[in-house]
Amino acid sequence: MRLYLLSLGAGLLVGVIYALLNVRSPAPPVVALVGLLGILLGEQIPPLVKALLGGSADTSAILSRQVRPHVFGHLPKGDHNPVAPGPASRES
Repeated sequence: MRLYLLSLGAGLLVGVIYALLNVRSPAPPVVALVGLLGILLGEQIPPLVKALLGGSADTSAILSRQVRPHVFGHLPKGDHNPVAPGPASRES
């Protein structure tokens, strides 16, 4: 999650700099990004429908094993047990 927040912060900083320099952003407009989201979600409809029509569909399993990873990618997982660096080894 920290990586996503850092990425957002960097993007906001660049946006402010662009605004101060009166430069237009090279990023695609929001309507294009919404279209890409539609494509990404639409790719998941045929496999979901096939599974439902095939009778072997546990919808929640399909959504969690196939749709969610494809749409969101591998989301970062918080490291609840970080490994603390050990004491420096001293050789005599």
